[in-house]
Amino acid sequence: MTEPQTKSASEEERDRRIAELEARMSRRRVGVRPVAAVMAIAVGVALFTMQWRDLSYFLSPSVPLTLGAEGAYRFEALGSNRYAQVHGVPTVRGAYERVEGGLFVLVGLRDSPFVVRREALPGEQWTEGRPPPQPDQRPFAVRGRLLAQDDAPRYRDALALMQQMGEVQPHEGRLWLLVEGERPGADRGLMLVALALVSFVVLNAMLLVRGLKRR
Repeated sequence: MTEPQTKSASEEERDRRIAELEARMSRRRVGVRPVAAVMAIAVGVALFTMQWRDLSYFLSPSVPLTLGAEGAYRFEALGSNRYAQVHGVPTVRGAYERVEGGLFVLVGLRDSPFVVRREALPGEQWTEGRPPPQPDQRPFAVRGRLLAQDDAPRYRDALALMQQMGEVQPHEGRLWLLVEGERPGADRGLMLVALALVSFVVLNAMLLVRGLKRR
């Protein structure tokens, strides 16, 4: 007479353990460990910070700063990471680089702190291992992204070389790089990446709060 009661008690114990296991698994599915969430947030913030300079340029005014022309440069208008325009006479020497199959020239504007990075023109073809040709000597106007020397680490060596050539003159101890053609708001992919990073950080912050509340 006692055997059915014993089986019933065992079944109840089994059901209780199954319910506890299901509850634990359910909590794990909807949340993450706080430490993992904090690490994910830190990574997301770090990646967003790395994109901040490009993002701020994306959102900057599309009306260019006018920096003047040879003999009448407007140094008071200088602003790093801004869209700008300038006119000048090119230096006799320049530096060349190949990027993704394209040939680019870094050429200074004489008696100014400006160095322009632009696509090579006809007659400026350069073969690696050979002396670079003289940049086109016609005066020109250019628009693009203006960066202070300290904000252009990729071109640190090239700018130092241009300064050593003696044809450009630093303003208040530094040169200024103008990257031709880069307009604010043009890189839509950058905004998508930034939004994805913000969403990633917000999601992990929500999971962190939820995980802490369950403790």
